[in-house]
Amino acid sequence: MDKRYILSGIAGVVAVLAFSFSSCSMTLSSHKSSEISKQQADSPSIDNEKWKKKKVVIGLSIDTLLEERWQKDRDLFKAAVEKLGAQIEVQAANGDDAKQLSQAENLISQGVDVLVVVPHNAEISSAIVEKAHKAGIKVISYDRLIVNSDVDLYVSFDNEKAGELQAKAITSKVPRGNYVLIEGADTDNNAHMFKAGQMNILKPFVENGDITIVFDQSTKEWKPANALANMELALAANHNNIQAVVAANDATAGGVIQALVAQHLAGQIPVSGQDAELAAAQRIVEGTQTMTVYKPIKKLAETAAELAVRMAKGENVHADKKVNNKKNDVPSILLEPIAVDKFNMDATIIADGFHKKEDVYKNVKP
Repeated sequence: MDKRYILSGIAGVVAVLAFSFSSCSMTLSSHKSSEISKQQADSPSIDNEKWKKKKVVIGLSIDTLLEERWQKDRDLFKAAVEKLGAQIEVQAANGDDAKQLSQAENLISQGVDVLVVVPHNAEISSAIVEKAHKAGIKVISYDRLIVNSDVDLYVSFDNEKAGELQAKAITSKVPRGNYVLIEGADTDNNAHMFKAGQMNILKPFVENGDITIVFDQSTKEWKPANALANMELALAANHNNIQAVVAANDATAGGVIQALVAQHLAGQIPVSGQDAELAAAQRIVEGTQTMTVYKPIKKLAETAAELAVRMAKGENVHADKKVNNKKNDVPSILLEPIAVDKFNMDATIIADGFHKKEDVYKNVKP
């Protein structure tokens, strides 16, 4: 056979194979390009679509649910978060530091988007902030400030002003005499802020000799039984010669009043409080407690919920104040507390629906 024909045939085969491979390559390339385009179409940009596809999850680590106040906060915060279309996971430690840390770690491991903490111990809870930040989770300190930490936001009431309201109410009733201070838990930073506010008012009276502080004691765990024991000590040490009591909250006020009842002094000695608990509201209209500091916690819960969801979505959050936590000036949202006595009970606590009128006045004869 002529070599020219053989070479021609081989060239033809090579050409066919080359065309075939070229076509195959073009087909695969076209198919791959189509798949990439499809994937890009199915994968929205993080900036614009992430939060439309992903449900925000807010974690709430709360000190305790053994007090009426915190049960209300939990319920209101949960409702507010869910109303904003987010999901919420709640863990309550009931006053146990180790348990709160463990529960917070659990919420972090679940991958919550923002962690909201009501700390039992202001110092120890700094470990929660550190662990959350390592996981890329921001932390909001709710009502109580976590100290010595890099907490991202503090949402609360003006707690120093709350202390001022307490002292103003009592000094307006008794501007002279022996005073007892029954403070909150030493582990709670709020207790120190209340005390600072109280002393802003009391100090001038003390310096000019009108008021003598004869007993000043913190209340472990904020427990009424501990406040009762402290008040019994104060009464015994001063032979009942006490003219006024500044109690840090309604739980401690309850313990104080129990001690006064035993000495037949209830209603004769003004006693402050805070949190507007139902039992305190009843004592106020009955005449054994002078006042409480009402913190509209519905507003607190709704504000904190809104800020938590916004932070989870990466939105900017504006805080108009800063509160120092011994390490940083923490961006803070501080709401206004309200002093409530028997004269404005109906216009505040009852008008807001915080308590029902029939419940507040149930022990008062018409």
